[in-house]
Formats: sequence, structure tokens, C-alpha cells
Amino acid sequence: MFKNFVGFNLVEEMHKLRHNKIFNPLKLKKKTIGFLLVAAAFLSLWLLPAETFGLDGLTKVQQRIIAIFVYATLMWVMELVPAWATSVSIMVMLLLFTSDSGIKWLCDPGTAGQLLSYKQVMASFADPVVMLFIGGFILAIATTKTGLDVHLARVLLTPFGKKSENILLGFMLVTALFSMFISNTATTAMMLTFLTPVFKQLPAEGKGRIAMALSIPIAANLGGMGTPIGTPPNTIALKYLNDPEVLNLGIGFGQWMLFMVPLVIVLIIVAWMILKKAFPFSQKTIELKIDGEMKRGGQTILVIVTMIVTILLWMMDTLTGINTYTVALIPFAVFAMAGIVTKYDLEEINWSVIWMVAGGFALGYAMNGSGLAALVIRAIPFGEFSPILILVLSGLICYILSNLISHSATAALLMPILVVVCMAMGDKLTAIGGPTTVLIGVAIASSSAMILPISTPPNALAYATNLVQQKDMAKMGITMGVISIVLGYLALIVARTLHIV
Repeated sequence: MFKNFVGFNLVEEMHKLRHNKIFNPLKLKKKTIGFLLVAAAFLSLWLLPAETFGLDGLTKVQQRIIAIFVYATLMWVMELVPAWATSVSIMVMLLLFTSDSGIKWLCDPGTAGQLLSYKQVMASFADPVVMLFIGGFILAIATTKTGLDVHLARVLLTPFGKKSENILLGFMLVTALFSMFISNTATTAMMLTFLTPVFKQLPAEGKGRIAMALSIPIAANLGGMGTPIGTPPNTIALKYLNDPEVLNLGIGFGQWMLFMVPLVIVLIIVAWMILKKAFPFSQKTIELKIDGEMKRGGQTILVIVTMIVTILLWMMDTLTGINTYTVALIPFAVFAMAGIVTKYDLEEINWSVIWMVAGGFALGYAMNGSGLAALVIRAIPFGEFSPILILVLSGLICYILSNLISHSATAALLMPILVVVCMAMGDKLTAIGGPTTVLIGVAIASSSAMILPISTPPNALAYATNLVQQKDMAKMGITMGVISIVLGYLALIVARTLHIV
């Protein structure tokens, strides 16, 4: 979905580097070994006697789902194929081996146990949260086609003047704002492009260039926390929190922003103060110039009006009764009817993210729909666990995994497990703010993971500028990661105490 965006060349270059890395002969050898390990683990769990699992009443369908879950975990963690490809394979395996449309001699309800509905598995791709993703992508495409994104960047950065430190703060705040509604990767590519003339003005021997280059991925990662559509882990958390068959908490778009946007602002200011201290500017002023013009005419006006109306409806969903997911489709309909978004633009939607998320949802449905989640709840005494321990472990595991693999894959993997834990612990979680703190906490921990160039696409793009060393990225990543997680959890507990969520 990035071809329309300023800075697409950076994204293209990043993908080329990743492609070359993936198809390195040594990597291919490691992948072959990885596939063999995954196959061995999958078949072992599939063929083991049911009594081995220690779960009374475990059916064949449930055992297969355990095998598929472990397969998904290993494939996502080892990244043997793209995350979305693993998700598609998960859905196919669930359909063939555990559903009422599966292989006849494997999916006999009399011997295999309660089967999944094939319609429900397939419906994962049309989940309301997926519609939320699509709505966000459509908004991003429309703002780019009309040049509104460039115009907004210019207007929003102008008040920060010419002082180097202030321009740094301006870029961070604008990047964070864009990341709340536009893909973090596209935002980073665009903002790094706007910084190109700034880099030329700053002396090569100074540290100001490093501060500027690092500021964009940090702001993009943190800014994504601000809205449910800012980053996939947010929407995954919202799906489980609001699902009537799971936690049914009814958290709206406006509620999310009410406590997350202030958190983002605080984190951006903290990051700015650390950056300007760690990488001080030797040149105190900068002449800022952003090229590109906004298109004039009715279509641009329609995009502006539609964006404002959409955001207002998102924020006032409790007043209007129109939920977040329905609102997300309004700009899609308006822009399609007005010819602003065409069939060619639909090809630029990041379908790989949507398939990735859909596979995770299918896995979550499989655990609940087969009765496996209920079986695990009865078998494991989650009620005796310490809420603080669950909070710390879930955040820590998510943070570590998200630094190494896709944030979306980490969230898709952990959320269904944590939902089971939260349901089992019940009122015991009240002391830390309930399931909201645990699940949204995982989304925060995921966005806080930015230690390595491979941790997030924004990090990779910044590293590709050759202005940032890995040690500088790791130093800032660890510092901001710890601060972000600690302040994030505190904000969640306070928000729950004040009944904001």
C-alpha cells in the first residue's frame, strides 16, 4: 500500500534487502532444518496418545488444534515463511482437519469430537476488526492521493520554528500523529524523506543527524499506540476485549484515545528529552523545506470533510451508537462512490497484514469453538496465579518476542492464550485493572519493542539511511522500551480505576 506514499523508494529498498537476506544460501539451509523441526513437533503432538497432555476429556479435534497452535508458534517465531503465509496455512489446516467441512474420515463428530464451523473459520477474514484495518488503509490512500499528508506535515511543522531541538520535537509529534491513522511504515518513509534536506544542512561530524534519524522510528512506534487502528496489535487486543463471546467489554475508539493519546504525548516528550541530551545538536538552527503540493478541488475537500467526520464518529461512538467497525467503512463507501479510491488503489491495501491477523483470529476461534480453552481453564489453576506475575510475564514475553519477530504475529500468538488466562482468573485481576490491563498491556509492550533494526519496519528504514548505528538504536530502544512499558501499565491501571475503560 506504499506506492502512493512519499518515500516509497525507501520501503522498496528495505524489501530488497530483506529478500536478499532471506534467500541467502546459508539462510536456506537453516530454513530447511527449521521446517524439519516444525514438522517433527507438529506430527509428534498430532500422534501422541491423548492421555499424554494431562487434560481430561481431550478430543481428537482439540489435540489437532494444539498441534496446529504449536505449528503456528514455531513458524511465526522462526519466520520460515512470511507471517501472512503461516496464517493462511493455519486456516487451511483448521478447515481440513477440525471443521465440519474437513476430510470425511478425520472429521467424524462421533470419533473426533466437537467440530469447528467452517463458516466461522472463513469468517475470520471478514471479522469486524479486519474492516477496521481496511478503513484505515483507505483513509491513508486517499490522503496521499490528494497530497493532504504532505500539506498537513508542512502546516503542522511550521509552528516549531527554526531551532534544531524544536524541529526535532515537531517531527516526532507529527510522526506520532500520522502513525495513529496511517501505517507506521508509510509514515516513517514519508517523514525520513522530508528529513533529507535537513540531513544535508547538519554537519556530518555532529550528533544531530543521529537524533533526527532515530526520532522518526521511535515516534512512529510510540504513536501507533494512540488509536485502535494505529498498529495491528491494538486492533487484535480490541477484538478480544469487545468480542461478545469472550470478554465483551465494549471499549470504543474514543475511549481508547482518551487514555492512550495522553500517554503517547508524554512518551514522545520523554523520548525527545533523552534524544537531545544523548545526541546534542552542534548546529542550533535549521531551514526546513518540504516539497510537494496538495491538490486543489472538490475531491480534496471531500477527503478532508470525510476524515473529520470519520474521526469525530470514532470518538463519539458511545453517543451515536455507531460502532468503530461500522464507521471504518464510511470513508471506503464515500471515496469509492466519488472515484477518489479506484480498483487499482485496492491492490495497494496491505493484504498481507489482513491475512496475518485473520489467521490469528481463526486460531483464537478454534481454541474457544472447540472447547479447548474451557478444558484448559478447568485443568490449570489459573485462579491461584498472582495477577502481578501474569502482568509482568505477559509484558516481558511480548516485549522479547516483538523485538525478534513481527509485532502482529506476537500479538496473534499471545492474545488467545491470555484471554484464556484472564477468563480463568476472573475477579482476581481487578487488583491490576482487569483483563484490559493485560491485553492492552501486551499491545503497548509490542509497540515498545524497537531495539534492533529488524524489530520494526520503521527501525529498518531508519537504519537504511546509514546515519544510525545498531548500538545507538539498541540504547534508545531499551531505554524507551522500559519507560514506555512502565508508564503504559500505570496509565492502564489509572484509566481502569477512573472507569475510563
